[in-house]
Amino acid sequence: MIKYTIEGGSLPVVICYPENGETLRTEKGAMSWMTPNMKMETNTGGGAKKALGRLFSGESIFMNEYTPAGGPGMIAFASSFPGSIIPYQVTPSSGIIVQKGGFLAMENGLDLSIYFQKKLGKALFGGEGFIMQKITGNGLVFLEINGYCKEYELGYGESIVLDTGYLVAMSDTCTMDIETVKGVKNMFFGGEGVFHTRVTGPGKVYIQSMPISNMAQELAPHIQINVNNK
Repeated sequence: MIKYTIEGGSLPVVICYPENGETLRTEKGAMSWMTPNMKMETNTGGGAKKALGRLFSGESIFMNEYTPAGGPGMIAFASSFPGSIIPYQVTPSSGIIVQKGGFLAMENGLDLSIYFQKKLGKALFGGEGFIMQKITGNGLVFLEINGYCKEYELGYGESIVLDTGYLVAMSDTCTMDIETVKGVKNMFFGGEGVFHTRVTGPGKVYIQSMPISNMAQELAPHIQINVNNK
């Protein structure tokens, strides 16, 4: 396992210390700083099929691989938004499903592929995205969380209900469904929207406290007012 530290508090950065032969893979633009002996190679990350899958999920077609040459190296990946960076150990029997923008970096022994939700309703109303990403294999992946990260371990058949946009990742043993808020008054006057997301175990669920979409929605009226006043 690659050695690493996570620093920076609410503006986190993960600093990795790969040895000879250890490689880290990222989306383009994720690297923040590194030692001169870190060598970068850009590729499709598994061929044209997987590259197209990432394109459909809203990510870059290409991935970057970083490997130290001539001795141990150091490379850092910073969060793009105030929040958290968490490590997740993927095993052959324990993959993880990640929302768009949640993947930051991973060891070379992992595979990043497209993951489709089974029902179209999840795409149209769920707020979590019809197309997500699935990470499988054996190795460590770092996830980027907007705001504070809360983790729950769900037992078999145990569920948790989330407002849309708050789900970041879940074990691939979990299932996700969309349910309608009950009651017409609750739907239109409750301020929580028309749909909620239900995640059912067994497995882990990672929830973020400050989705970027929610923050953008809150800031938009103030930005518009400032523009109009100029």
